[in-house]
Amino acid sequence: MPAEAGQPTPLILVVGVSGSGKTTVAGLLADRLGWPHRDADEFHSPADRAKMAAGHPLTDADRAPWLAAIGAWMDQEAAAHRPAVVTCSALKRSYRDRLLHGRPGVRLLYLHGTRELIRARLEARHGHFFPAALLDSQFADLQEPQPDEHPVVVEIDQPPRAVVAAALSLLGLADPAAPSAPSAPSEEAPVSEQTPRSAGPTGEQWELRRGGQRAVVVELGGALRHYEADGVPLLDGFSADEPVTSGRGQLLVPWPNRVGGGRYRFDGADLQLPLSEPERHNAIHGLLRWVPWRLLARSDEGVRVGTTLHPQPGYPFLLEVSAEYRLTDDGLEVLVSAVNAGTARAPYGVGQHPYLTVGTDLVDAALLTVPAGHRLTTDDEGLPTGEEPVEGTQYDFRTARPIGAMALDTAFTGLERDGAGRAVVRLAHPSGQRGTDLWLGEGTGYVQVYTGDTLGQPERRRRGVAVEAMSCPADAFRTGTGLTVLEPGAGHVLRWGLRPWVTVGGAAIR
Repeated sequence: MPAEAGQPTPLILVVGVSGSGKTTVAGLLADRLGWPHRDADEFHSPADRAKMAAGHPLTDADRAPWLAAIGAWMDQEAAAHRPAVVTCSALKRSYRDRLLHGRPGVRLLYLHGTRELIRARLEARHGHFFPAALLDSQFADLQEPQPDEHPVVVEIDQPPRAVVAAALSLLGLADPAAPSAPSAPSEEAPVSEQTPRSAGPTGEQWELRRGGQRAVVVELGGALRHYEADGVPLLDGFSADEPVTSGRGQLLVPWPNRVGGGRYRFDGADLQLPLSEPERHNAIHGLLRWVPWRLLARSDEGVRVGTTLHPQPGYPFLLEVSAEYRLTDDGLEVLVSAVNAGTARAPYGVGQHPYLTVGTDLVDAALLTVPAGHRLTTDDEGLPTGEEPVEGTQYDFRTARPIGAMALDTAFTGLERDGAGRAVVRLAHPSGQRGTDLWLGEGTGYVQVYTGDTLGQPERRRRGVAVEAMSCPADAFRTGTGLTVLEPGAGHVLRWGLRPWVTVGGAAIR
């Protein structure tokens, strides 16, 4: 794959301590991309190899010709306009500076793992010239990449295929030929030893930045806490020292909305979920909102988090779930993936629950557009009773109009999509001069719009509009409507995103 004319030749420099999996990951990356690759070990002199095999760490003087040889190969590939992958431990900042300086096409991929995990890997590795005994010297030299180096950081306590998938996505090099959903984890996948430190009621806070955009994702539930563009908040979210309330930004797995009575029948078994909405005798919004999600990969502009949904009463199925948030020139993109890692078929649905705002005190004057031909009717418990066209009713928002005093807690379907397969829900300022588009992509068959009239905190009612991307409507576990059934090893993907816009000269620009 040649580099585009006028653009620096892309090179990926895979760094990390010995035993972090650089060779394996670089090989898989190169195979996926069709790029040549070289391993740093190939550039060591026989004397260096012998020194390390004898248990003696290399000095800066030893490494100087080695780094020069790696840099020369990178220059050779760049001069030939051949994108390439190369590994190098590059433990010190000065080493990385030497390899990055004057090479604008190089992206840094740092494989991060705990000392305990890497030691276990080295001790299990046989026939390699680098002994486990030298690991302490590696960590003594290690100066982790800093933000100004713009690294993509991937945690290695996951299968190599998952490491590569995360790296490709956050590097903006996702393979279009690859399946949308990730592969199920291998039996050899190590258990995470890298749970983030807790920080406040929602745990660790992972911040993304790109241009004037800023987003924050939290450890608790992998939720989207904040998103702004040019200093203007686009979500009615919550602060770092606040608990999550009203589902704000939460991921809804393995079902969105409600399951009536929490009871359903699947593959001949009668199952009972916990009644998490006791006032209506329903199970609501899945099982993963209140569990910690762990960091899988991060960069300046993106983060991937994940968790395991273990078999439990009411849902005796095993899922591996991840969510990736990435800022682009076009806004915030979200990808929620799940894989059935068990041996039995599993019912599945997914959604997410952000509240949009255009800065008004109440949403009444905001202009809403929902490109949907039908809405679901519901009973007093919020469960669907049928479907009807919106045409000629107060629920027809196919053309932008003020929300007014209307109370919405309504699921829409029959979505009109553009050439890219996206349906776009728009919330605009009363002036019509600015707003936010929430687009619904792959895996989204329904959207719930909620004006917050019944929130438990009266002061937060009608401050924002929840626009919830959903793969299925409420009660899908009982009715089967829109339900996904995951066979063992199969996966599902939900894609949605936010796109801020302003009007200049009568045209909306982003």
